[in-house]
Amino acid sequence: MQTAGEGAVSSAPRSGRAPKRQSPASLLNDVLAILDDAKAESVTTIELKGKSSIADHMVIASGRSQRHVGAIADQLVRKLKETGHGRARIEGLPHCDWVLIDTGDVIVHIFRPEVREFYNLEKMWSAPPPEDKVAV
Repeated sequence: MQTAGEGAVSSAPRSGRAPKRQSPASLLNDVLAILDDAKAESVTTIELKGKSSIADHMVIASGRSQRHVGAIADQLVRKLKETGHGRARIEGLPHCDWVLIDTGDVIVHIFRPEVREFYNLEKMWSAPPPEDKVAV
């Protein structure tokens, strides 16, 4: 049986400071810049306001391989933490076929191309198809 405090995870950085609170649009811009730096491919942004209460924005991106997907996810989480955005929740990192990063206001999905095509989240959320250009 857990007592209060056992197993609790804090979203505040270890410095004791609370994470800075940004507007969802500002957080989205930071996420997109980090994904661009990490060479994420086919980045698509879907606005969720009015469609869902889980977040304000969803970002879908691809990596060329499992290693690339893992590196993109690792860089995104690390840079968000370094810039004071708090700790994101991460799922799927051990396998790196599909990594989900929940920052609260922005949810990021990073896929291998085959997995992205299979799940086709853009169609589910009625987003326009991603451009076939590589982020530079």
